[in-house]
Amino acid sequence: MTFKHLAAALLALSAASAYAQTYNIDPSHTYPSFEADHMGISVWRGKFTKTSGTINLDRKAKTGTMDIAIDANSIDFGHAKMNDHAKNKDMFNVEQHPTITYKGKSIKFNGDTPVAVEGELTMLGVTKPVNLTISKFKCIQHPMLKREVCGADASGEFKRTDFGLNYATPRFSPEVKLAIQVEALIAD
Repeated sequence: MTFKHLAAALLALSAASAYAQTYNIDPSHTYPSFEADHMGISVWRGKFTKTSGTINLDRKAKTGTMDIAIDANSIDFGHAKMNDHAKNKDMFNVEQHPTITYKGKSIKFNGDTPVAVEGELTMLGVTKPVNLTISKFKCIQHPMLKREVCGADASGEFKRTDFGLNYATPRFSPEVKLAIQVEALIAD
């Protein structure tokens, strides 16, 4: 490779990465929620109220990644007794596994819009592939913070038993529907 080719390749690489932007998760507007069937008679729903992380988007190259951390102790079913039980060794075992993580390795685009994430969920020390579908995505200039904020609605499904969360199976279905409302601010 000649110096001219090397310089052109480096220039192209730096130009492409100039479009990559990092967004910090807004914990006051981001809540992963979940639902599972209970004995076929109702659907139990809950959410996690403490989430942090970053999303990296390169809109020019139409790629991205995400690194999300969920505080397992922040689980909220809207039922104090169930919250306390979910934190013990029967379920989320928050003392031994205080954090649930999602590593989005590849964000897929349709035109200029992110539409899916291929990634891995780690829960109870077990890592498995979990893919998300992005049904809504939009970026605006935040009216109060005066910088770009992006929001999305994403969803996916997984089997909790694949992660060792076997409590009350089959009364509570092993299939879990995951929904995530997320907002993230462009990093300073």
